[in-house]
Amino acid sequence: MSDSIIVIGGGPGGSTAATLLARQGFNITLFEREVFPREHVGESLLPASIPILETLGIIDEIEAAGFTPKYGATMVWGRDPEPWSWHFAETNASYPHAYQVWRPTFDQMLLRNAERNGVDVREGWRVTDVAFDGDKPTSLTVESPDGETHRFTPDWIVDASGQTGFIARRLETREHDDFFRNLAVYSYYRGAQRLPEPDAGNIFIEAYEHGWSWAIPLPDDVMSVGVVVDAAWGGAQLSDAGTDMFYAGQLGMTRKTSAMLADASPIDEPRVIRDWSYTSQRLVGDGYILVGDAACFIDPLFSSGVHLALSSALLASAYVTSALRDTDMRGPAAEVYTQLYMQQYHQFREMAALFYASNRTSDSYFWEARRIVHGAEDISPREAFIAAVAGQPPQGYERVVLEKGEAPPDFVDGVAAVEQERQRRDTEMARLIDAAWPNRSPMLDAVPSLADGVRIERKPVIGEGQFEWGAVISSTSRPQGAPISTLIAALAARIDGRRPVRDLLDDLLEGVPDQQRAQLLPGLLSALRVLYVDGMIAHWRS
Repeated sequence: MSDSIIVIGGGPGGSTAATLLARQGFNITLFEREVFPREHVGESLLPASIPILETLGIIDEIEAAGFTPKYGATMVWGRDPEPWSWHFAETNASYPHAYQVWRPTFDQMLLRNAERNGVDVREGWRVTDVAFDGDKPTSLTVESPDGETHRFTPDWIVDASGQTGFIARRLETREHDDFFRNLAVYSYYRGAQRLPEPDAGNIFIEAYEHGWSWAIPLPDDVMSVGVVVDAAWGGAQLSDAGTDMFYAGQLGMTRKTSAMLADASPIDEPRVIRDWSYTSQRLVGDGYILVGDAACFIDPLFSSGVHLALSSALLASAYVTSALRDTDMRGPAAEVYTQLYMQQYHQFREMAALFYASNRTSDSYFWEARRIVHGAEDISPREAFIAAVAGQPPQGYERVVLEKGEAPPDFVDGVAAVEQERQRRDTEMARLIDAAWPNRSPMLDAVPSLADGVRIERKPVIGEGQFEWGAVISSTSRPQGAPISTLIAALAARIDGRRPVRDLLDDLLEGVPDQQRAQLLPGLLSALRVLYVDGMIAHWRS
């Protein structure tokens, strides 16, 4: 296949996208300005990333690297001044742990894996300019390690340049998030005390007067330690006191974190991260796509950075594959890529905002400002998020907000109302199912009606390495929709509020042999039950 694709950046997002695109047969060149291994913060992974690492074929190497297993998080946050923990196993039986990784080693593993998959990896090559025809990039100017300038004209560009945001900055499409007006100062220690078992591998997060701190246990008795403070206040303090003194002073204000560092020694100078949280107005354009931090960056409270990079790279590789193979797919799949990426981003964003708003361990300018700013109207899209919290928690943090913090009362009430409604619907469906399931179930004689605003559309859905045309059911509270099989879509499209399920199935399965019909029936009735509990079906009439 002759199509040439350039990937800017060799971090987790760039390496993953390059690997997956190379497997599709494309000619991939990856430019990385650094020479790996290189230092990078953001060591804490999430279980949701493990399936992607398995897809990349690198999980065995990661498991053998000696990274610290991470089973959850321990926090001083909310109402309780003492540390409390939650564990991934509570919400993710398939992947009950992740890893605390040493990023120079982890990132180099991913980059070398891209090389093994046929990617032309060029370390020390710096992309310096991009030429546009309107909003379409036409060529890239790249400086080689010997200082020579080269010009490339790829068919597609995957921008995984991290917070540099190569294309977004040049197109001036980056927008900063006013709520997360923070900065971080971090360094590394050896010999720090770890949490007691079973939480020794957990990330530890502690709220204190001016913000919060993190402590991430890494291999070789190393711990990543950082503080997150208000950007304006912290910037002024850094100018006055200097980075070393400011960092030490902030750590000294923590209770548990400073105790963990009592016998530890710093092994590196503290560093500052600014330009905290942002999104790009456009993630996909004519001939380019943004991945990971090049597209969006969110406050690191929930260790979401690497996961968003990996998951967006998975989606981006599928999008570019589809766009180059089927021009009719480009526009619709671009919309779906943006929806799926921003859905993940907003779940992390809203969860982090709720955590900030619910903290009561400290009373100070930092915490009071975040409680005032984050009013009820700022929980957006509120209905969709409440539905996600009540029905299908994406990461497992949601219950902790309600149990340990003081979340906004209207949010708590909204979650309770949605959960109660889901429980009522599930109980109602249970009454329609008896021992005669499925052939003589009372459900067959009930009449379903679709909820207002429910749509069944033909849209791109993620398939095996690319987007494919499929069926999606959506509603006003879940505009991004959910993929469904063509059979379930055909059944849902027949729901008219007049005919019982028996008639709908007769219509749908006309001409289908009895044996095959018997095999399909349980799945179809179960799907109707799920659609009702999720609110896609408004009500049943006996």
